[in-house]
Formats: sequence, structure tokens, C-alpha cells
Amino acid sequence: MNSMRTRLLVALVAVVVVALSVAAVGGFLPAVSDAPTDDSSVDSTEDSSMESTDAPRADDRPTDPSTNETLGYVDGYWYDDELSVDDRSDATLETDELEPVVSRAMARVEVIRNLTYENEVSVEVVSREEYRADSGDRFTDITETEQLHQNVNYEALFMVDRNTDATDAAEGLYGGAVEGYYEPGTDRIVLVSDTPGSPELDETVLAHELVHALQDQQFDLASIQRETFDQDNARNGLIEGDASWVEAEYDSRCEAEWACLDPGSSSQAPFSDINWGLYFAVYQPYDDGPDYVDSLLERGGWTAVNDAYENPPASSSAVIHPGTDRDPEPIEVPDRSNDTWRQYEVDGEVASETVGEAGMAAMFAAGVRDTSRPSVIESDEFIEADLGLDYDQPYTDGWAGDRLVTYVSDEADEATAVYDAVDHTGYVWRTAWESSEDSQQFVDGYLQLLEAYGAEPVADQQDTYVIDDEYPGAYYLDRDGETVTIVRAPSVDDLGAVHAGTPPAGEDTLEIEGTADEDDSEAGGVIAGHGAGIVGVGVAALGAGILIFAVRRRDTFRAVDTVARTPSLDRAGTDGPPSPAPFDSTARTRNTAVDG
Repeated sequence: MNSMRTRLLVALVAVVVVALSVAAVGGFLPAVSDAPTDDSSVDSTEDSSMESTDAPRADDRPTDPSTNETLGYVDGYWYDDELSVDDRSDATLETDELEPVVSRAMARVEVIRNLTYENEVSVEVVSREEYRADSGDRFTDITETEQLHQNVNYEALFMVDRNTDATDAAEGLYGGAVEGYYEPGTDRIVLVSDTPGSPELDETVLAHELVHALQDQQFDLASIQRETFDQDNARNGLIEGDASWVEAEYDSRCEAEWACLDPGSSSQAPFSDINWGLYFAVYQPYDDGPDYVDSLLERGGWTAVNDAYENPPASSSAVIHPGTDRDPEPIEVPDRSNDTWRQYEVDGEVASETVGEAGMAAMFAAGVRDTSRPSVIESDEFIEADLGLDYDQPYTDGWAGDRLVTYVSDEADEATAVYDAVDHTGYVWRTAWESSEDSQQFVDGYLQLLEAYGAEPVADQQDTYVIDDEYPGAYYLDRDGETVTIVRAPSVDDLGAVHAGTPPAGEDTLEIEGTADEDDSEAGGVIAGHGAGIVGVGVAALGAGILIFAVRRRDTFRAVDTVARTPSLDRAGTDGPPSPAPFDSTARTRNTAVDG
């Protein structure tokens, strides 16, 4: 079976990120515009792991088929029916031509996925202006309490610096390129078009969204719990991996046997100011998810994939390393703050997050495509020869669990704006590793990252560093066997106020024992500005919700969808699939939608 790793090919058209947070949202999954994939085909029909479908051939079909019982038949159309649009030179549809295309596409998804729809799925086309009026603020309309937590989380991963607002970063990635979305629980897909009267349709993107509708009808996407960013990536590894696998097979059949609508290459120019760290943090389910689903297919066919919805992967590590459970260890961060500092709360709960292996790998690889920032991981180690991304990195592959808790001082209460309040925040980030060697590798990477951002050691304070610019503050590291704890505060004096006992006096005990590339002599192996030399890496437009990356198999741009979820996270929200909103498990909005 060919690797199903989602490929990145051309430069992207737009990117949307959910504000580093996770959750079970009830939002929508918007399809964002134009993210490319590779031109390799996937012939799952020749693989022994695939069960043969029961779609009847033309000479052996029931006289009275039904949508919810007959595989390959939906609302009057068979999967291999010919339509008047098949011979069209472009992918533009008139209003009355959309319904038959949708019905046939649903029938085709059934044939590949070996499941039938229980209900019809409506597809509505709206103008971009109408979409913005109805949904534009769902990605950025969050409270200042949630915004402060997001700023701290972004900053902890060296992805959004002190001078940038987290909401602005998310909105900048968002970019307004949503092409559509599916709303869980409604059997409704909305396509966003600049020409709603005669929209241009990419049939394989439609198929991806239709898979989400099928998943929702069969497995109730809103019921799948997501309480942390890492858990969100894990769940999306199954959901998006399933949809992307089917989409890739659909595209393969379009090339070999089916007539399909294809809009061709996009003429839009790539963005130059993408925050690649944020992008990498949420893209992992689309990259590794198809391989994860492929491993399930090899183990037990579509039955194994279906069963996984009852017991979804528990961590992004389980998706990065298919065939392993990788259940995260519970991490406790005792509150050791003094009377001038406290654990921050969002909606009455301690503001904490689990970043996970995928988020940590993104932290170390953020600079491989961005000339303005350093990268601990080299580009050729993260971007594979076949243009996939490799989240299985030595600095993070021994991840066993983590918890990042936000703290604020009394001075934060007096701040009149989030920008001012962030200056009075700190955090304790405790990570667990499978072995002491794994914890040392993480320390190696983190020390390189600190050095790359200008951290200076503090004399007579053990393993303590100060950064003046971009990510200002004092950082203390403690490695105890298989556990690494990082404490960050505005100043060295504040470290003990946030977490009593830090930093201890004395000489440093931690040092870089090895790097990913021993030949690198600069900055402890850190590579500065590799972005300019990387060709052909595209970006999927992410929405604020469950990220759904539509896999494209021809050298053209593709849409990406996400479970739309606003950057605010409502921890109690479980009424919809969560988005890849990076890192805020305490606050989540409840808007559910599936990418478009």
C-alpha cells in the first residue's frame, strides 16, 4: 500500500489556525481554500486490507434501491451514472446541476467507504459576503480572558512573540479563504463561492466534506470528546485521516475510471507571511492521519476503522506512531505560587493545556519554512523527500505526557488590555518521557531553542536563562529522570513566586549532549532561516475547528476544511467536533461545523 501521508506541494493560498487550543466544539468545519497535495495515486482496491464493496454492477441491481440500504445509490443516482456535466471543459455548475452531482458523489463515497448514508445531505451555495456576514467573527470573537490564555500558550511554544496578539495571529492565518463547511448534526454542507449563481466545484473536495457527513450520521462526531490540544489532534487523526484517505482514493478513481469535476490549478498567489509554527502544530492530523487509517485497514479493514470511533486514539503520538497505544500519562502540576501569583482560570477552571508530541515537534520545526526564525530541526529532516512532513523526531518521539499551566500576578488584574496583562504572566510546563534518554533529548532541543532566541545564562542560578526580546522573561529548567519541568516568569525573582523553590542556587546541571546534526556548529545545531530554500511546501487553510485537509492528487490547489471552532474554547463544550484551535483546553466555543 502506498503511503497515505498527505503531501504538500505548491505554495498555499491561505491558512487559518484555530487559536492554540483544543476542545469539543459544536462549530463548523470550514473548507479552506486551496491546499495542494501530491500527484501520487492510491489504489486501495488492490490492497488486501480493503474489503470488497457490495455495490451492485449495472446488470445486477435491485429494482427498488434506497439511499440508506443500497450501497452506491443515493436519491436516484448510482455511483457510475453519467451526468451532463461530465463532458464539460470546466467545473462550473448551474443551480439545477448541483443536486445530481452531490447525489452521485455521495454514492461514490459509499462505494469507497463501504457505508451507506442514513439521510440526505443538503449542499447550499452562498456568496463570500454572506458567509462573512454570518460566520466571519466566529474565529476571532473571544473574551479577553480566553485571549490572554492563548497568548501565553502561543508564546510558550515560541510561535507568537510578545509583540503579537494571538487573535491577530489566528486571524492572519485564517485569511478569508474558506470554501465551505459541514455542520455536524444538520446534514448540511455550505459552499462559499465568489459566483454563487454558477459555482466552480471541485468534486474531490466535495467528497471530503461528504465523508464528514457520513461520519456524523454513522458515528455522531459531536459525541467524540476532546479536552486538550493533543487529544484534539489525536481525534482529528482518525476523523481527518478517514476523510483524506477516502478523498485520495476518490481522486485516484477520478483519474482511472470516473468522470469528475475538476476546477484545475488555482491562479492565486501564495501568502508570504504565514506563521508556519502554528500551521505545523495543527496540520499533523492531515499528514499522519491517512497512514494511521491505513494501519487500521491493514489490521481489520473498514470494520477496524469503524470500531476506532468507539475508542479513538488518545494522543497525537498514537497517530504519529500507528500501531501503538501511546496513552498519555496523567501529569500533576501542584500550585506552588505565593500570595501575589495564582493559577489563571478560564470559566472557573485552571487554564492548562496538553501540547503533545505533534505540538512539540512543530515548536522545534517552526523555522524550517520561515527565514525570520530559527529551527532546531533541519528542513530535510522535517520535510521528507516525497514532500510529506515527519513529526517523528528524536527530540519528541519519547513523549509520554505533558501539562502546561498558566499563572498570573496581581498586577495582571490592573492591566487595561491583554497586551499589558501578558507582561504579568508565567507558566509551569511539566513533561513526561518514556525514558531518561528521551527526556535528555527534549532538553537538548529546548536548550538549543533558548540559545537561538538569545537566552543568556544567569550566574549562580542553576539552569536559569533570561531572554530580553521577542519572548522576554526568565526560564528555569529541571530534569529529573523521565520528567522535565520548565518554569517561565517575567523575571528571575518571579520564578520562585510562580513555583516555589525555583531557581535553586548553584552551577548549571543541564547541557546539550547531542544534536540532530553533529556537523552543525552554529547555535548548538540550530539552523537559522531555512525557509527560503524550501520549494513546493504548501499550506492548508485551516479554520477554527476540526481541521479537515482535503487531499489533492493533481498539481493544483486544494481546499481544506476544519471543524469550525472559534479560538475561544469552552471546556464543557462537547456539542461538536473540535477544531485544531491550538492550545486552550479550558475555553471553547460551541460552534460545530465540518470543513468544506
